[in-house]
Amino acid sequence: MLEIRPLFGVLVNYRWTLKTHGGLNRFLRAMSEGSTEQQTAKLLKRTNEENEDSSERLQAAKKIKTDEHTEDEKRFPKKKVVLLLAYSGKGYYGMQRNSGTSQFRTIEDDLVTALVKSGCIPENHGDDMKKMSFQRCARTDKGVSAAGQVVSLKVRLIDDIIKKINEHLPAQIRVLGLKRVTQGFNSKNNCDARTYSYMLPTVAFSPKDYDTKKIAAFRLEAETLQRVNRLFSLYKGTHNFHNFTSQKAPSDPSARRYITEMSCGEPFLCSDCEFAVITVRGQSFMLHQIRKMIGLVIAVIKGYAKEDVMERSWGQEKVDVPKAPGLGLVLERVHFDRYNKRFGGDGLHERLEWDREEAAIKAFKEAHIYPTIVETECQEGSMVSWMSTLPIHDFETTAGETRDNKDQKQENADEGNESD
Repeated sequence: MLEIRPLFGVLVNYRWTLKTHGGLNRFLRAMSEGSTEQQTAKLLKRTNEENEDSSERLQAAKKIKTDEHTEDEKRFPKKKVVLLLAYSGKGYYGMQRNSGTSQFRTIEDDLVTALVKSGCIPENHGDDMKKMSFQRCARTDKGVSAAGQVVSLKVRLIDDIIKKINEHLPAQIRVLGLKRVTQGFNSKNNCDARTYSYMLPTVAFSPKDYDTKKIAAFRLEAETLQRVNRLFSLYKGTHNFHNFTSQKAPSDPSARRYITEMSCGEPFLCSDCEFAVITVRGQSFMLHQIRKMIGLVIAVIKGYAKEDVMERSWGQEKVDVPKAPGLGLVLERVHFDRYNKRFGGDGLHERLEWDREEAAIKAFKEAHIYPTIVETECQEGSMVSWMSTLPIHDFETTAGETRDNKDQKQENADEGNESD
Protein backbone atom coordinates (compact mmCIF):
# COMPACT_ATOMS: atom_id res chain seq x y z
CA MET A 1 0.00 0.00 0.00
CA LEU A 2 2.82 2.26 0.84
CA GLU A 3 4.29 1.73 -2.67
CA ILE A 4 0.93 2.18 -4.53
CA ARG A 5 0.09 5.63 -3.07
CA PRO A 6 3.08 7.42 -4.48
CA LEU A 7 2.31 5.94 -7.90
CA PHE A 8 -1.34 6.90 -7.64
CA GLY A 9 -0.35 10.39 -6.61
CA VAL A 10 1.89 10.69 -9.62
CA LEU A 11 -0.97 9.63 -11.97
CA VAL A 12 -3.37 12.10 -10.36
CA ASN A 13 -0.83 14.91 -10.65
CA TYR A 14 -0.15 14.01 -14.30
CA ARG A 15 -3.89 14.07 -15.18
CA TRP A 16 -4.29 17.38 -13.37
CA THR A 17 -1.31 18.76 -15.18
CA LEU A 18 -2.69 17.64 -18.60
CA LYS A 19 -6.07 19.02 -17.73
CA THR A 20 -4.67 22.24 -16.39
CA HIS A 21 -2.14 22.72 -19.21
CA GLY A 22 -4.69 21.79 -21.89
CA GLY A 23 -7.03 24.43 -20.56
CA LEU A 24 -4.13 26.79 -20.34
CA ASN A 25 -3.19 26.11 -23.96
CA ARG A 26 -6.75 26.56 -25.04
CA PHE A 27 -6.88 29.74 -23.00
CA LEU A 28 -3.63 30.94 -24.53
CA ARG A 29 -4.91 30.12 -28.03
CA ALA A 30 -8.16 31.93 -27.31
CA MET A 31 -6.23 34.86 -25.96
CA SER A 32 -4.00 34.84 -29.03
CA GLU A 33 -6.97 34.61 -31.40
CA GLY A 34 -8.71 37.36 -29.49
CA SER A 35 -5.59 39.51 -29.71
CA THR A 36 -5.36 38.94 -33.50
CA GLU A 37 -9.00 39.89 -33.97
CA GLN A 38 -8.48 42.99 -31.86
CA GLN A 39 -5.39 43.91 -33.89
CA THR A 40 -7.29 43.36 -37.14
CA ALA A 41 -10.18 45.41 -35.86
CA LYS A 42 -7.80 48.17 -34.77
CA LEU A 43 -6.06 48.07 -38.17
CA LEU A 44 -9.37 48.25 -40.03
CA LYS A 45 -10.50 51.06 -37.78
CA ARG A 46 -7.23 52.93 -38.35
CA THR A 47 -7.52 52.42 -42.13
CA ASN A 48 -11.10 53.64 -42.13
CA GLU A 49 -10.11 56.64 -40.06
CA GLU A 50 -7.25 57.39 -42.46
CA ASN A 51 -9.57 57.02 -45.48
CA GLU A 52 -12.14 59.23 -43.83
CA ASP A 53 -9.41 61.75 -43.01
CA SER A 54 -8.11 61.61 -46.59
CA SER A 55 -11.63 62.00 -47.93
CA GLU A 56 -12.22 64.92 -45.60
CA ARG A 57 -8.98 66.54 -46.76
CA LEU A 58 -9.98 65.99 -50.40
CA GLN A 59 -13.43 67.42 -49.77
CA ALA A 60 -11.85 70.33 -47.95
CA ALA A 61 -9.47 70.95 -50.87
CA LYS A 62 -12.37 70.81 -53.31
CA LYS A 63 -14.34 73.18 -51.11
CA ILE A 64 -11.42 75.60 -50.98
CA LYS A 65 -11.05 75.39 -54.78
CA THR A 66 -14.80 75.82 -55.23
CA ASP A 67 -14.82 78.69 -52.78
CA GLU A 68 -11.92 80.29 -54.64
CA HIS A 69 -13.71 79.76 -57.98
CA THR A 70 -16.91 81.16 -56.50
CA GLU A 71 -14.96 84.06 -55.05
CA ASP A 72 -13.39 84.71 -58.48
CA GLU A 73 -16.83 84.55 -60.06
CA LYS A 74 -18.15 87.02 -57.51
CA ARG A 75 -15.18 89.32 -57.83
CA PHE A 76 -14.80 88.95 -61.62
CA PRO A 77 -18.15 87.82 -63.09
CA LYS A 78 -18.07 86.81 -66.76
CA LYS A 79 -19.29 89.54 -69.09
CA LYS A 80 -19.82 89.75 -72.85
CA VAL A 81 -17.13 91.84 -74.49
CA VAL A 82 -15.42 92.41 -77.82
CA LEU A 83 -11.65 92.46 -78.23
CA LEU A 84 -9.89 94.48 -80.93
CA LEU A 85 -7.06 92.35 -82.34
CA ALA A 86 -4.11 93.12 -84.58
CA TYR A 87 -1.80 90.43 -85.89
CA SER A 88 0.74 89.55 -88.53
CA GLY A 89 -0.41 86.36 -90.20
CA LYS A 90 3.02 85.13 -91.30
CA GLY A 91 3.66 81.63 -89.95
CA TYR A 92 -0.01 81.04 -89.06
CA TYR A 93 -2.62 78.92 -90.84
CA GLY A 94 -5.28 81.59 -90.69
CA MET A 95 -7.39 82.99 -87.88
CA GLN A 96 -9.85 80.23 -87.03
CA ARG A 97 -8.97 77.48 -84.60
CA ASN A 98 -9.44 73.98 -85.99
CA SER A 99 -9.79 71.19 -83.44
CA GLY A 100 -7.69 68.11 -84.15
CA THR A 101 -5.16 69.99 -86.31
CA SER A 102 -2.76 71.28 -83.66
CA GLN A 103 0.16 71.02 -86.09
CA PHE A 104 -1.41 73.88 -88.06
CA ARG A 105 -1.08 76.79 -85.63
CA THR A 106 -3.71 79.52 -85.93
CA ILE A 107 -4.12 82.98 -84.39
CA GLU A 108 -6.94 81.69 -82.18
CA ASP A 109 -4.73 78.92 -80.78
CA ASP A 110 -2.37 81.50 -79.28
CA LEU A 111 -5.20 83.83 -78.26
CA VAL A 112 -7.10 81.15 -76.32
CA THR A 113 -3.91 80.04 -74.60
CA ALA A 114 -3.31 83.64 -73.48
CA LEU A 115 -6.90 83.99 -72.25
CA VAL A 116 -6.52 80.88 -70.07
CA LYS A 117 -3.07 81.80 -68.71
CA SER A 118 -4.17 85.32 -67.87
CA GLY A 119 -7.18 84.02 -65.93
CA CYS A 120 -9.77 85.61 -68.21
CA ILE A 121 -11.49 82.30 -68.90
CA PRO A 122 -11.58 78.95 -67.04
CA GLU A 123 -9.19 76.31 -68.35
CA ASN A 124 -11.97 74.03 -69.63
CA HIS A 125 -13.28 76.88 -71.80
CA GLY A 126 -10.10 76.62 -73.84
CA ASP A 127 -11.11 73.15 -75.01
CA ASP A 128 -14.64 74.15 -75.94
CA MET A 129 -14.90 77.68 -77.30
CA LYS A 130 -18.70 77.52 -77.27
CA LYS A 131 -18.56 77.75 -73.47
CA MET A 132 -17.30 81.32 -73.77
CA SER A 133 -19.61 82.16 -76.72
CA PHE A 134 -16.58 82.90 -78.91
CA GLN A 135 -17.09 84.34 -82.39
CA ARG A 136 -14.83 86.18 -84.81
CA CYS A 137 -15.86 88.82 -87.36
CA ALA A 138 -13.85 87.34 -90.21
CA ARG A 139 -11.86 84.20 -90.87
CA THR A 140 -8.58 85.18 -92.45
CA ASP A 141 -6.60 82.96 -94.80
CA LYS A 142 -3.17 81.43 -94.24
CA GLY A 143 -0.58 84.22 -93.94
CA VAL A 144 -3.21 87.00 -93.98
CA SER A 145 -2.82 89.77 -91.39
CA ALA A 146 -5.29 91.99 -89.54
CA ALA A 147 -5.16 95.48 -88.07
CA GLY A 148 -8.78 95.61 -86.90
CA GLN A 149 -10.10 92.11 -86.25
CA VAL A 150 -12.89 91.93 -83.66
CA VAL A 151 -13.93 88.88 -81.64
CA SER A 152 -16.80 88.56 -79.16
CA LEU A 153 -16.73 86.34 -76.08
CA LYS A 154 -17.49 86.09 -72.37
CA VAL A 155 -14.54 86.81 -70.06
CA ARG A 156 -13.81 87.59 -66.43
CA LEU A 157 -13.15 91.30 -66.28
CA ILE A 158 -9.93 91.02 -64.28
CA ASP A 159 -7.80 94.04 -63.46
CA ASP A 160 -5.48 95.24 -66.25
CA ILE A 161 -7.07 92.66 -68.52
CA ILE A 162 -5.55 93.85 -71.83
CA LYS A 163 -2.06 94.03 -70.34
CA LYS A 164 -2.33 90.57 -68.81
CA ILE A 165 -3.58 88.97 -72.02
CA ASN A 166 -0.79 90.56 -74.05
CA GLU A 167 1.81 89.27 -71.58
CA HIS A 168 1.03 85.75 -72.83
CA LEU A 169 0.90 86.60 -76.54
CA PRO A 170 3.75 86.72 -79.06
CA ALA A 171 4.74 90.18 -80.30
CA GLN A 172 3.01 89.65 -83.65
CA ILE A 173 -0.42 89.35 -81.97
CA ARG A 174 -1.84 92.13 -79.82
CA VAL A 175 -5.12 92.99 -78.11
CA LEU A 176 -5.50 96.73 -78.66
CA GLY A 177 -8.95 97.38 -77.23
CA LEU A 178 -11.91 96.01 -75.25
CA LYS A 179 -15.54 97.10 -75.02
CA ARG A 180 -18.62 95.74 -73.22
CA VAL A 181 -21.47 94.66 -75.51
CA THR A 182 -25.00 93.33 -75.16
CA GLN A 183 -25.46 89.77 -73.92
CA GLY A 184 -26.72 88.52 -77.29
CA PHE A 185 -24.00 90.24 -79.36
CA ASN A 186 -22.32 88.11 -82.05
CA SER A 187 -19.36 89.73 -83.80
CA LYS A 188 -20.00 87.85 -87.05
CA ASN A 189 -23.76 88.27 -87.27
CA ASN A 190 -23.78 91.87 -86.05
CA CYS A 191 -21.07 92.96 -88.49
CA ASP A 192 -22.43 95.10 -91.37
CA ALA A 193 -19.28 95.29 -93.50
CA ARG A 194 -15.57 94.49 -93.66
CA THR A 195 -12.76 96.58 -95.08
CA TYR A 196 -9.62 94.88 -96.40
CA SER A 197 -6.43 96.29 -97.86
CA TYR A 198 -4.00 94.60 -100.21
CA MET A 199 -0.40 95.80 -100.40
CA LEU A 200 1.47 94.81 -103.56
CA PRO A 201 4.51 95.87 -105.60
CA THR A 202 3.37 98.06 -108.50
CA VAL A 203 5.33 95.85 -110.90
CA ALA A 204 2.17 93.71 -110.77
CA PHE A 205 0.65 96.28 -113.15
CA SER A 206 3.58 96.26 -115.56
CA PRO A 207 3.16 95.10 -119.20
CA LYS A 208 3.53 91.33 -119.62
CA ASP A 209 6.80 91.72 -121.54
CA TYR A 210 8.41 93.79 -118.75
CA ASP A 211 11.58 92.26 -117.25
CA THR A 212 10.47 91.48 -113.70
CA LYS A 213 14.09 91.19 -112.60
CA LYS A 214 14.08 95.00 -112.70
CA ILE A 215 11.36 95.25 -110.06
CA ALA A 216 13.14 98.09 -108.23
CA ALA A 217 13.24 100.19 -111.41
CA PHE A 218 9.53 99.98 -112.18
CA ARG A 219 7.28 103.00 -111.56
CA LEU A 220 3.53 102.98 -112.06
CA GLU A 221 2.33 105.65 -114.52
CA ALA A 222 -0.66 107.83 -113.69
CA GLU A 223 -2.61 106.68 -116.74
CA THR A 224 -2.20 103.02 -115.71
CA LEU A 225 -3.33 103.78 -112.16
CA GLN A 226 -6.45 105.49 -113.54
CA ARG A 227 -7.26 102.43 -115.64
CA VAL A 228 -6.69 100.15 -112.64
CA ASN A 229 -9.19 102.16 -110.58
CA ARG A 230 -11.71 102.21 -113.43
CA LEU A 231 -11.60 98.41 -113.54
CA PHE A 232 -11.87 98.13 -109.75
CA SER A 233 -14.91 100.42 -109.81
CA LEU A 234 -16.72 97.83 -111.96
CA TYR A 235 -16.89 95.57 -108.92
CA LYS A 236 -19.05 98.05 -107.00
CA GLY A 237 -22.63 97.01 -106.41
CA THR A 238 -24.11 93.51 -106.21
CA HIS A 239 -22.71 90.81 -108.49
CA ASN A 240 -22.69 87.03 -108.74
CA PHE A 241 -19.16 86.12 -107.62
CA HIS A 242 -19.46 82.35 -108.08
CA ASN A 243 -16.31 82.43 -110.27
CA PHE A 244 -14.35 84.13 -107.50
CA THR A 245 -14.50 81.30 -104.96
CA SER A 246 -14.72 77.50 -104.87
CA GLN A 247 -17.68 75.14 -104.77
CA LYS A 248 -20.30 77.77 -105.57
CA ALA A 249 -22.85 77.18 -108.32
CA PRO A 250 -24.08 80.17 -110.39
CA SER A 251 -27.56 79.58 -108.97
CA ASP A 252 -26.39 79.70 -105.34
CA PRO A 253 -27.87 82.85 -103.73
CA SER A 254 -24.90 83.13 -101.35
CA ALA A 255 -22.61 83.83 -104.31
CA ARG A 256 -24.19 87.28 -104.70
CA ARG A 257 -22.13 89.81 -102.75
CA TYR A 258 -22.39 93.57 -102.29
CA ILE A 259 -19.25 95.70 -102.78
CA THR A 260 -19.33 99.37 -101.74
CA GLU A 261 -15.74 100.44 -102.41
CA MET A 262 -12.64 99.27 -104.27
CA SER A 263 -9.70 101.41 -105.35
CA CYS A 264 -5.91 101.57 -105.50
CA GLY A 265 -4.06 104.37 -103.72
CA GLU A 266 -1.07 106.38 -104.84
CA PRO A 267 2.19 104.41 -105.06
CA PHE A 268 5.03 104.89 -102.56
CA LEU A 269 8.61 103.68 -102.17
CA CYS A 270 9.60 101.07 -99.62
CA SER A 271 12.97 99.29 -99.55
CA ASP A 272 13.81 100.79 -102.97
CA CYS A 273 10.70 99.17 -104.52
CA GLU A 274 7.43 100.84 -105.37
CA PHE A 275 4.31 99.58 -103.62
CA ALA A 276 0.63 100.51 -103.60
CA VAL A 277 -2.34 99.65 -101.38
CA ILE A 278 -5.72 98.49 -102.72
CA THR A 279 -8.72 99.05 -100.45
CA VAL A 280 -11.97 97.10 -100.74
CA ARG A 281 -15.08 97.30 -98.58
CA GLY A 282 -18.02 94.93 -98.82
CA GLN A 283 -20.81 93.44 -96.81
CA SER A 284 -19.00 90.10 -96.68
CA PHE A 285 -16.52 88.10 -98.73
CA MET A 286 -16.24 84.45 -99.72
CA LEU A 287 -13.20 82.20 -99.68
CA HIS A 288 -10.42 83.78 -101.83
CA GLN A 289 -12.86 86.30 -103.33
CA ILE A 290 -10.72 89.40 -102.81
CA ARG A 291 -7.56 87.76 -104.08
CA LYS A 292 -9.37 86.66 -107.24
CA MET A 293 -10.91 90.10 -107.76
CA ILE A 294 -7.41 91.58 -107.68
CA GLY A 295 -5.93 88.74 -109.74
CA LEU A 296 -8.39 89.27 -112.59
CA VAL A 297 -7.70 93.02 -112.80
CA ILE A 298 -3.96 92.38 -112.87
CA ALA A 299 -4.47 89.90 -115.72
CA VAL A 300 -6.40 92.54 -117.69
CA ILE A 301 -3.88 95.33 -117.02
CA LYS A 302 -0.96 93.13 -118.04
CA GLY A 303 -2.69 92.17 -121.28
CA TYR A 304 -3.45 88.51 -120.64
CA ALA A 305 -7.22 89.10 -120.66
CA LYS A 306 -9.67 91.53 -122.27
CA GLU A 307 -11.81 93.83 -120.18
CA ASP A 308 -15.03 92.02 -121.09
CA VAL A 309 -13.86 89.04 -119.03
CA MET A 310 -15.07 90.88 -115.93
CA GLU A 311 -18.66 91.09 -117.15
CA ARG A 312 -18.52 87.45 -118.26
CA SER A 313 -17.21 86.39 -114.87
CA TRP A 314 -20.50 87.46 -113.26
CA GLY A 315 -22.53 85.42 -115.73
CA GLN A 316 -23.56 81.79 -115.65
CA GLU A 317 -20.55 80.30 -117.42
CA LYS A 318 -17.41 79.10 -115.70
CA VAL A 319 -14.52 81.57 -116.10
CA ASP A 320 -10.91 80.82 -115.21
CA VAL A 321 -10.09 83.55 -112.63
CA PRO A 322 -6.50 83.69 -111.27
CA LYS A 323 -5.94 84.12 -107.53
CA ALA A 324 -3.35 86.67 -106.38
CA PRO A 325 -0.97 85.72 -103.51
CA GLY A 326 -2.26 86.00 -99.95
CA LEU A 327 0.78 87.82 -98.55
CA GLY A 328 -0.42 91.42 -98.95
CA LEU A 329 -3.99 90.96 -97.71
CA VAL A 330 -4.90 92.71 -94.44
CA LEU A 331 -8.25 92.92 -92.60
CA GLU A 332 -8.26 96.65 -91.86
CA ARG A 333 -11.50 97.11 -89.94
CA VAL A 334 -14.98 95.76 -89.37
CA HIS A 335 -18.14 97.88 -89.19
CA PHE A 336 -21.14 97.74 -86.83
CA ASP A 337 -23.34 100.60 -88.08
CA ARG A 338 -26.70 99.03 -87.16
CA TYR A 339 -25.51 98.01 -83.68
CA ASN A 340 -24.08 101.47 -83.03
CA LYS A 341 -27.33 103.09 -84.11
CA ARG A 342 -29.43 100.89 -81.82
CA PHE A 343 -27.23 100.56 -78.73
CA GLY A 344 -24.47 103.14 -79.08
CA GLY A 345 -26.56 105.90 -77.56
CA ASP A 346 -28.44 103.98 -74.85
CA GLY A 347 -26.14 105.18 -72.08
CA LEU A 348 -25.11 101.64 -71.16
CA HIS A 349 -22.99 100.50 -74.11
CA GLU A 350 -20.19 102.09 -76.08
CA ARG A 351 -20.19 102.52 -79.82
CA LEU A 352 -18.02 99.91 -81.52
CA GLU A 353 -15.63 102.41 -82.98
CA TRP A 354 -11.91 102.58 -82.29
CA ASP A 355 -10.86 106.19 -82.73
CA ARG A 356 -8.84 106.18 -79.51
CA GLU A 357 -6.99 103.06 -80.66
CA GLU A 358 -6.05 104.46 -84.10
CA ALA A 359 -2.54 105.42 -83.00
CA ALA A 360 -1.91 101.92 -81.62
CA ILE A 361 -3.32 100.33 -84.79
CA LYS A 362 -1.06 102.45 -86.99
CA ALA A 363 1.98 101.71 -84.82
CA PHE A 364 1.32 97.96 -85.00
CA LYS A 365 0.97 98.00 -88.79
CA GLU A 366 4.19 99.94 -89.18
CA ALA A 367 6.05 97.65 -86.78
CA HIS A 368 4.71 94.21 -87.70
CA ILE A 369 2.50 94.10 -90.80
CA TYR A 370 4.03 96.33 -93.46
CA PRO A 371 7.66 95.32 -92.81
CA THR A 372 6.70 91.63 -92.98
CA ILE A 373 4.91 92.10 -96.31
CA VAL A 374 7.76 94.12 -97.84
CA GLU A 375 10.57 91.88 -96.55
CA THR A 376 8.83 88.66 -97.54
CA GLU A 377 8.00 90.04 -100.99
CA CYS A 378 11.55 91.21 -101.56
CA GLN A 379 13.06 87.93 -100.33
CA GLU A 380 10.60 85.43 -101.78
CA GLY A 381 9.11 87.35 -104.71
CA SER A 382 5.64 85.83 -104.32
CA MET A 383 3.98 88.36 -106.67
CA VAL A 384 6.61 87.96 -109.40
CA SER A 385 6.41 84.16 -109.15
CA TRP A 386 2.62 84.28 -109.35
CA MET A 387 2.67 86.55 -112.42
CA SER A 388 4.67 83.91 -114.27
CA THR A 389 1.64 81.58 -114.00
CA LEU A 390 -0.79 83.99 -115.72
CA PRO A 391 -0.07 82.69 -119.28
CA ILE A 392 -1.46 79.24 -118.39
CA HIS A 393 -4.92 80.67 -117.68
CA ASP A 394 -7.52 80.64 -120.44
CA PHE A 395 -9.53 83.87 -120.26
CA GLU A 396 -11.24 83.67 -123.64
CA THR A 397 -13.28 80.47 -123.35
CA THR A 398 -15.12 78.58 -120.68
CA ALA A 399 -12.73 76.61 -118.54
CA GLY A 400 -12.86 72.88 -119.35
CA GLU A 401 -13.33 69.97 -117.01
CA THR A 402 -9.59 69.44 -116.73
CA ARG A 403 -9.07 73.01 -115.61
CA ASP A 404 -11.96 72.71 -113.16
CA ASN A 405 -10.38 69.67 -111.56
CA LYS A 406 -7.02 71.39 -111.41
CA ASP A 407 -8.50 74.47 -109.77
CA GLN A 408 -10.45 72.37 -107.30
CA LYS A 409 -7.33 70.53 -106.21
CA GLN A 410 -5.54 73.85 -105.76
CA GLU A 411 -8.42 75.29 -103.73
CA ASN A 412 -8.50 72.23 -101.49
CA ALA A 413 -4.75 72.45 -100.96
CA ASP A 414 -5.00 75.98 -99.58
CA GLU A 415 -5.13 76.15 -95.79
CA GLY A 416 -7.56 78.42 -93.96
CA ASN A 417 -9.89 80.87 -95.65
CA GLU A 418 -10.77 84.48 -96.01
CA SER A 419 -14.55 84.11 -95.80
CA ASP A 420 -16.75 85.83 -93.23
